[in-house]
Amino acid sequence: MIVVFAGTSWDGVAGSDRLLATELAAHTDVLWVDPPISAATPDRYRYGASRLGMTPLLRRVSPSSHRLTPRALPMHTRPYVKVSTAALLRSQARRALRRLGRRPAAVMACNLVDVLRGWEPGVTKVLYGTDDFVAGAALMGHDADRVAADERRQLANADLVVAISTVLAERWTSMGARRVELIPNGVQTSAYRDLSLLSPAPEAGGLASPVAGVIGQFSDRTDFDLLAALADDGISLLLVGPHDARWEPERFPRLVARPNVVWVGRQPFEKVPSFLRAVDVGVTPYRDTPFNRASFPLKTLEYLGAGKPAVSTDLPAVHWLDSPLVRVANTPKELVAAVREAAAESSVPELVAARREFAEQHSWTQRAATLASVLGLSHRHHNTL
Repeated sequence: MIVVFAGTSWDGVAGSDRLLATELAAHTDVLWVDPPISAATPDRYRYGASRLGMTPLLRRVSPSSHRLTPRALPMHTRPYVKVSTAALLRSQARRALRRLGRRPAAVMACNLVDVLRGWEPGVTKVLYGTDDFVAGAALMGHDADRVAADERRQLANADLVVAISTVLAERWTSMGARRVELIPNGVQTSAYRDLSLLSPAPEAGGLASPVAGVIGQFSDRTDFDLLAALADDGISLLLVGPHDARWEPERFPRLVARPNVVWVGRQPFEKVPSFLRAVDVGVTPYRDTPFNRASFPLKTLEYLGAGKPAVSTDLPAVHWLDSPLVRVANTPKELVAAVREAAAESSVPELVAARREFAEQHSWTQRAATLASVLGLSHRHHNTL
């Protein structure tokens, strides 16, 4: 069994941690540990858990996966309270393991909460690093020096660090991590295998071709000028994802009010294929920042998994993919030209097949198999107490 101390709730947006853990369940049983809740947690983040009491909630979510929603004190992310938060997480996870009659082969932290200490010998302690935590501190409103200290502590406690990009792998290797493995983000290819049977999302029905789609969050990570250049050139935009109200509070509303732009806000993952069915090209318009350069955008592989051409700004992750199926553009003029070129070959059957075949090589199934092999979980482990 592997214990996954997740960065997001099981019922929240399915990110890298959830997608990887779901596929890991084919190799070993999984105990997923939600971020903790307290009596002060708003209902929209409780996902059905009671506001009363301090009893953690343990549920089965699949034949090989359980989910634990732990409890913590109010304001549990504050610097002087989070020490108790980490201790509560560790103790409640151990209690859940005893209830299940299981002993973990590995525990995996998906953030910098201090959950890797105190496990018995033989348990592999893993840091799953999906972001540059220090570069992202300002985006999250956190103190960069404090985050850097937490990062050093987590690296010291980890037997294995899994990095999703070459930038992160090099950073943590240089900081003295014991062992670093590069396992990039993947794509849930199964969601797109029957794409031709889906109807395009009706919200995009009024958009004229070519349609450029952007899936993700619209925030300080996004280069607004690139989006505006596409709309200015007459290319239709389908924007799928939440908007951070702090980012472009005046220009973004004006952009989405244009007749050739449709913004549908946050959508469940199950609806994403129907939106990608409606686009000609998928775009990853990230700004050139340290945080973005350390990232491995899920959306680029999602576009290819749907058989759509992908256009991205110049990121190390794109160079790692090293595929002519992903066009690179940095300036507004380059992006417009790349999107128009890609749109012209969007439906070429041979290219559609090549994109899907390439995505299959980078599926979450493949990523989980790699991690399971690294952890020695290639055969299902049923360690009992």
